[in-house]
Amino acid sequence: MKKVVLLAVVSLMVIGAVAQAQTGTTAKAEAESPDKYIELLRSDLRANRVTIITEAMHFTEEEGKVFWPLYREYELELMALGDNKIALIKDYADNFHTMTDDKAMELMKTSMKYDENTLKLRKNYLGKFAKILPGTKAAKFFQIDRRIAGLIDLQIASALPLFE
Repeated sequence: MKKVVLLAVVSLMVIGAVAQAQTGTTAKAEAESPDKYIELLRSDLRANRVTIITEAMHFTEEEGKVFWPLYREYELELMALGDNKIALIKDYADNFHTMTDDKAMELMKTSMKYDENTLKLRKNYLGKFAKILPGTKAAKFFQIDRRIAGLIDLQIASALPLFE
């Protein structure tokens, strides 16, 4: 059950990315290990994020030169937070059938800490992006970033069963 819940959540996280990038390698990774499958899906998601951002932002050549290095720095920190989110989902799956009140509260506190850390990261990088881009473009990037994150969060939430 744990692997089924975990794979369902991760699969739904990047359903758009997988639909475009599904290969025989994906099926092989899924069969080998949930962790390998998660990493493949995350890689697809990162690639599709870059495509979406590129198409939506309409950077000038100069804006692109300053945006992408900072974006890669932001993405690395965001991925580290994503590792925490995946660990939280795994913890939830591991404990789903034996959930106690204390464990449920621990999971919720961890989830809220993840949200706080993500918001803190975005606030920090909003200032950094605003220094290198016009304010409207920095704001537009974070609108796009939040929409992508919101879709992923919605897919995760729809796949995770509620506490019993």
